[in-house]
Amino acid sequence: MEIKELKKRSSIAENKKLMSVFTQFNELLKKLKTKELSDPLIMSINTNIDQINFISDSEKEWGKQIRKSQASILQLLEKELKLVTKNHYRNTWLALGMATFGIPIGVIFGAILGNMGLMGIGLPIGMAIGIAVGTKMDKKAFEEGRQIDLEIKS
Repeated sequence: MEIKELKKRSSIAENKKLMSVFTQFNELLKKLKTKELSDPLIMSINTNIDQINFISDSEKEWGKQIRKSQASILQLLEKELKLVTKNHYRNTWLALGMATFGIPIGVIFGAILGNMGLMGIGLPIGMAIGIAVGTKMDKKAFEEGRQIDLEIKS
């Protein structure tokens, strides 16, 4: 079974944002075609591509559907094959580090020094911890060959 092609619309050429979303999704599909994927996984990817191709409404809806389908495909790849894009774990752990490490560290600093205004000090510390953990996990994924050579830009 083969992954379908995404139909390009002629009207997106003048819209830079839509063009970059389209290009990024196409790059993802190219990278996936080089991987060995199971038939159910390819069927699911093709279903997402069909959803995009069938939208005939506005370009805004089309762009939304591309982003939604891309997120769905990436989530499926991570769940089924443990495949991730470049810097996936770094981006995920950046926010987690701020929430799980930064806020408690900030509260501790504020409580010890008696000034809860210093609670914000913990956020950059948590962010640094999160980036370190995420980068380490990205490096491990790369070494194990579980990384797709593509960085997703929001």
